[in-house]
Parts: sequence; structure tokens; C-alpha cells
Amino acid sequence: MAMTYDGDGSRIVAKQAMAAEMLDAETELGLARAWRDTGDEAALHRLVNAYMRLAVSMASKYRRYGAPMPDLIQEAGVGLMKAAEKFDPDRGVRFSTYAVWWIKASIQDYVMRNWSMVRTGSTSSQKALFFNLRRVRAKFEREAGAVGEEIRGQELREKIAIEVGVPLRDVEMMDARLAGSDFSLNAQQAGEEGREWVETLEDSTPQAEETVSRDQDLGRARTWLRDALETLNQRERMIIVERQLKDTPRTLESLGNELGLSKERIRQLEAQALKKLRRELEQTTGNAAAMLAIA
Repeated sequence: MAMTYDGDGSRIVAKQAMAAEMLDAETELGLARAWRDTGDEAALHRLVNAYMRLAVSMASKYRRYGAPMPDLIQEAGVGLMKAAEKFDPDRGVRFSTYAVWWIKASIQDYVMRNWSMVRTGSTSSQKALFFNLRRVRAKFEREAGAVGEEIRGQELREKIAIEVGVPLRDVEMMDARLAGSDFSLNAQQAGEEGREWVETLEDSTPQAEETVSRDQDLGRARTWLRDALETLNQRERMIIVERQLKDTPRTLESLGNELGLSKERIRQLEAQALKKLRRELEQTTGNAAAMLAIA
């Protein structure tokens, strides 16, 4: 069931996706089981088509990286297919919640492979840096501006490295690779009279049914994560909570000062704890580690 798009094909796919049926939980469950248990390709086709709108919506969010929209949609479709192949309907999670992480991973891998300047960097930390560098930089610049100061150059890169939890050399390399490679969403499209790229973005606001399903799934995910955290020792649990589960994550430096350890040791303990979490979640819930976006 390979999907290819060329020219205006992405618009056609988007229109078809928006017109596809909306599946209720019972129908979705029946289709997923039919595909898993009997290899029913008609059920798979119906399940994937119903959630292609989700794939198209997520693909549109990565236009700012300069990748062609047809390619982004195709990669989103690949992620959707992978999700359908690996989905276990008996886990009690809606397919849309599970599929989000496979779609996102597929798109991000494509962007990383094809970015005009980035030809290397596929580890989780490099991927996190690639997709968060501009956001973290903007945050520090806003904070400095709020007190009438200016932050730039090496000082800014050092703060970014600590915030994201990666070596300074990675920040320097990625910063150089990303320099000047973005384009504005307010730029006008070729052949479109006064139409800006931003006008083509899909409305990804969840509907009422999607919101309820998402909240239920998130409740289960929190339970799984809470149980997995109990397998960590007190220090590991503290580091994960402070670094991964807070709205404003603690820096490696601040945790190191509190625990009397170096930043590098905190980084090692964090990686060790994440590995334990992944193992526990995989044993308990199959692919839940991917669904919960444990870095």
C-alpha cells in the first residue's frame, strides 16, 4: 500500500483525507483486530484512510524546514502504516494516540535526512537539538531582553547546551548547519495570487470526540509511567522528574549542584534511568516507550 504524490497530489490527498470517515472506538477496534488477527487488508486500508487527515495535519507542521509538502505527506503516511502494523488493539489505547508518535518519528527522520545542511545526526539527543534549538534560543533571548540585556554568541550556545542536555560542540555544529536555512511562512507561494504559505496550514484543533479519547489515553499513559518510575531508585526518579516531567526542566548544572555531582555524571544517571524506563515500559505495554515519547 505504498503512497506516492507528485505535483498537486498533496492537495488531492489532503482533500481526500478531510473527507474520509470518522471512526468510533468500537469500529476502530474491530478493524484493528481484523488486520492483526486475519491480515484483512480491507480493514487496514479503511483504518489508515480514516486517520490520513491526522498524518496530513502533522506533516503541515514541518513545512518550515523547507521539505516539499508531498514528501512530508508521504513520510507521514509511512509512519501511519508502521503504526497500523504494530498497533495492539487490546492495550486499551486509541489508534490515533498511538499513531501520533510513529508519524512524528517518520517525518522527523525524513527532515533530518534531507535537510540541506544536515547530513549526519540521527541519535535521540541530536534529533532533540535539531528540532528544539531555535525554540530554546528564542526563550533565552526573550528572558535576557525582559531585563534589558542581550545574550549571544558563545554564552548563548553554552546555555542552550545545558538546557537541552547535549555537549557544547553539538550545539556549535548544529547552529552552523541550521544558519539561514529556514524560510518564512508569510512568504507568498509561487503561482498563488497573494496567498501565503501560512494560509494552507490545516486546522489541527481536536474535535470533542478526539479530546475525550485523548484524555482517556493520556490517563492510561500516566498510570504506566507512574508504575515504571517506581522501578527507579530515589535519585534516578528525582532526575527523571526534574529533567523530563516538569514544564520547566531543571538544568544538568542545577541538579549537579544540589546532588553534589558533575553535570556529566547527572547526564549519565539520566541516560541510565531512561534506559530502565524504556525496558520497563516495553515489558509492560509493548511499544509504550515510543508512544510516551520517552527521549
